[in-house]
Amino acid sequence: MPKYDVVIIGAGITGAMLSWKLSQYQLRTAIIEKENDVAEGATMANSAVIHVGYDPEEGTLKGELNVKGALQYPSICEKLHCAFRQTGAWIAACGAEEEAHLDLLAARADKRNIPYRWRSREEALAEEPNLSDQVTRVLDFYTTGVIYPWEVAEACIESAIGNGTELYLNAPCQHIERIGGGWRIDTPAGSFETAYVINAAGVHAEDIHAMVAESKWHSTPRKGEYYVLDDDTQPVKHIIFPVPSKEKGKGVLAIPTVHCDTLIGPNSDYLEDPDDVGTTDDGLAYVRNNIAKTLKNIPLNRSIRTFAGNRPTTTSPDFIIEEVEGAPHFIDAASIESPGIASSPAIADYIIEILSRSMKLERNENADMSRKKPPIIAEMTPEERQAQIAADPAFAKIICRCNQISEGEIVACIRKPCGARSVKGIRKRLGPGMGRCQGGFCEPKVVQILARELGISPLEVLYDGTGSNILQSENRI
Repeated sequence: MPKYDVVIIGAGITGAMLSWKLSQYQLRTAIIEKENDVAEGATMANSAVIHVGYDPEEGTLKGELNVKGALQYPSICEKLHCAFRQTGAWIAACGAEEEAHLDLLAARADKRNIPYRWRSREEALAEEPNLSDQVTRVLDFYTTGVIYPWEVAEACIESAIGNGTELYLNAPCQHIERIGGGWRIDTPAGSFETAYVINAAGVHAEDIHAMVAESKWHSTPRKGEYYVLDDDTQPVKHIIFPVPSKEKGKGVLAIPTVHCDTLIGPNSDYLEDPDDVGTTDDGLAYVRNNIAKTLKNIPLNRSIRTFAGNRPTTTSPDFIIEEVEGAPHFIDAASIESPGIASSPAIADYIIEILSRSMKLERNENADMSRKKPPIIAEMTPEERQAQIAADPAFAKIICRCNQISEGEIVACIRKPCGARSVKGIRKRLGPGMGRCQGGFCEPKVVQILARELGISPLEVLYDGTGSNILQSENRI
């Protein structure tokens, strides 16, 4: 039975960021994940906004960790070669009552040293001509940015693996038992003995908690549905928020992404099945109707995809990050809903502080907290591209025409640590299938490359998780 100092349950952004930060210490750490790849849950399907921290209530962990976490993102993304785009976020008020709420947000930002500026309707229209006729004033949090959350999570785990962290996929937690001074975790991938357990299981955190103690909080996950607009539409330059409310949260947004397409969404509907990530007619209608409050001329007819993601909401109004009463060395990292992605670097620091109270943390002087930049043909100069092709001719063969992605890039993302093992895994890492044709041209070629690189039949190639085989049988004509 493998023995670890720390086992992290869940490879979303919380578990990934924690694994990366723990890898700088002399610890034996493992991450166990129930899915076929990392960051398959809320981390993969969300608004991707690095909120700067003006929204959470005073005296909450959300308020404290959001501000601290957001400040770390530019340097983290630079170190791990991940995209960070500082778009700025505009909170658009419609009328005097909502303008008064902007004053409250500005006062909160002042207390937290978050920079902002005011824009009149006329000033705002000069930059964002698609603002609706109802918008009267804008509060501009210009340091707000967007990331590709999946990329950051995968990069963190790749770097952590380089420092000795071990990753186990297809390993859902089935049973946890107290043994001696630690814990044993049973999964289909084997059993793990560990001194500390971190429960970062997202929408399933309550299920994991219930294996060791009675819960004082309950999971109430919510679904958010989105449109993705083609990258040649670009109806906004900034993230456009309505004024937040208790009933609708942050509301329906327009978000320019790091890849220059635009997200429109989300709604917020409570779920009975936390794994239900299907879109609905009613949910998408809600998005269409509510974006009209702040914006007009949004070309939803140019949508290339819709998707949904589930927030790990609970009955707690705040993050739950604490050692579980009656379960020593078992730490919950639960209820990590918005602003969870922005807060995740500081959440990791907070958990490490909890660990340091009862275990000795010694730095690993050989730890490399960076990541080698992946080769991206579309981002290279002509000279760099020619040198890359000369070294490996596979980089000259374009597989994805929409996003100009080469066979060499696809092969590299399969072979690297925490590499892709499915069509969706390659799509998330590189983007083939995320362009205008949505995989119509490139997906068959991706299947062929995966089969060759993994040494399997094309019939065994998965779209995503276990059982999602794309091809069912051979057909000879």
